[in-house]
Amino acid sequence: MSANASDLPMNIECFMNDIDVSGTMNRSKFLEMCEGLLARVEPPLRSVLDQARLKKEDIYAVEIVGGTTRIPAVKEKISKFFGKEVSTTLNADEAVARGCALQCAILSPAFKVREFSITDLIPYPISLRWNSPAEEGLSDCEVFPKNHPAPFSKVLTFYRKEPFTLEAYYSSPKELPYPDPAIAHFLVQKVTPQTDGSSSKVKVKVRVNIHGIFSVSSASLVEVHKSDENEEPMETDQHTKEEEKMQVDEEQQKAEEQQQTQPENKAESEEMETCQADSKDKKVDQPPQAKKAKVKTTTVDLPIENQLVWQIGKDMLNLFIENEGKMIMQDKLEKERNDAKNAVEEYVYEMRDKLCGVYEKFVSEDDRNSFTLKLEDTEIWLYEDGEDQPKQIYIDKLAELKTLGQPIQARFQESEERPKAFEDLGKQIQQYMKAVHAFKAKDELYEHLDEADVAKVEKSTNEAMEWMNNNLNLQNKRSLTLDPVIKAKDIQAKAKELAGICNPIVNKPKPKVELPKEEQKPTEPNGPLDGQGDGSGPQPPEQGSAPTATDKKLPEMDID
Repeated sequence: MSANASDLPMNIECFMNDIDVSGTMNRSKFLEMCEGLLARVEPPLRSVLDQARLKKEDIYAVEIVGGTTRIPAVKEKISKFFGKEVSTTLNADEAVARGCALQCAILSPAFKVREFSITDLIPYPISLRWNSPAEEGLSDCEVFPKNHPAPFSKVLTFYRKEPFTLEAYYSSPKELPYPDPAIAHFLVQKVTPQTDGSSSKVKVKVRVNIHGIFSVSSASLVEVHKSDENEEPMETDQHTKEEEKMQVDEEQQKAEEQQQTQPENKAESEEMETCQADSKDKKVDQPPQAKKAKVKTTTVDLPIENQLVWQIGKDMLNLFIENEGKMIMQDKLEKERNDAKNAVEEYVYEMRDKLCGVYEKFVSEDDRNSFTLKLEDTEIWLYEDGEDQPKQIYIDKLAELKTLGQPIQARFQESEERPKAFEDLGKQIQQYMKAVHAFKAKDELYEHLDEADVAKVEKSTNEAMEWMNNNLNLQNKRSLTLDPVIKAKDIQAKAKELAGICNPIVNKPKPKVELPKEEQKPTEPNGPLDGQGDGSGPQPPEQGSAPTATDKKLPEMDID
């Protein structure tokens, strides 16, 4: 229709009550019918510009994604609104999916991706409502305006003598896709007045997490303790609305890889309030004799009871979890049943092909014909009566087929492994025979061996050679369609037995020959001993050495 302006025929067979419908349609008529739908394109574009506080002239390029952007009328509307040609360099179907996958990888601790600065926004404004004792009514405050960055945390300061409730709701109900703007009720518990009966300062931390979910994450009570030490001038200024005062401290947002925010800096907020109190103290003239006690503050965490409006009850939630577990178990059983069915079908196809291929020499003609007929019957059963059977039925059917096919597979596998096993045994026998011949030839490599041990090696080697030749001749005379006379594992066991007898003898190391030790001559000292003489005089002989002629003539002397 986009490329052809002429009328196109339309035919619908059996549209209703076996009545066929036919007609014609062209592009202009179709666009006229869709005019109401196409008029919805411009309002979102205009709203985006208003929220971003941009003009059409500030837009450099327009990229469109999504399947509906392929419609020529939609492209024309967007291009006409911005006054620019739209760009389609991105894959219209995959762009959003790729973006979602990238965001999931950024949030997941299991993946490491490049650092991207992605700032999410709150689509709807969120406000808090509470009961104000000072005004004897309700007070409210917009905590997070529309398009506020997320995740984000704020700290609200209240002055209360008793527990109080905060009601969170969306400020603009008309923009919501559902009628109820309520979010939740948060009850701050265990709020008590100060020791002098005044209102306590309560700090409430509200947060919108990375998923856009609003919550009151924590609440704390600031207790004031007065001491008589270090008296200071007494404050005379009073707060007119002490129980209604509310202060908002915005927390610094830190763009990290996991898009996490830093906790509230309580020291800065308390310092700010202290500075405000100091400025008020300077404005009021106070007599020098008026003094007050030193004040110490401590912070106590308060419990919060959440009553989420849209939250499912625990009983219903447990029921859903139980149903989910049942469905997971059903899926698991169904997968096991399908796997068992597929195993039967796979075995049928595999054996039917190999019976006329690699297994042909290892099965008689009568057995091959009967087994092939059994496989064909099983295949027909799978697509008829066996289409939807319990798992155990498929397991039994596969076991029945394997009783016929397993001997054939075993004979084929033995024919592949047996020659290699005989070859390894023959090489081992030749190695030991060479060692025996070398011993008899007085080879210095084996001259240290005992003659009886060598005779034992020769006897074991001859017996192994005779055993191998006999079994090899019997196996060569036997038909491949019959079970083998000797199996590969028996040949390997024989080789291991022979190695256990011969290896300790053949690999016996030569005895070590100790060389005679040379007598060491006494060495003369290089210098005088303990400062006596210049070292050129005679010295006493070393212990264990024969005294020289000169030493015998010298008198004995003690050296300190």
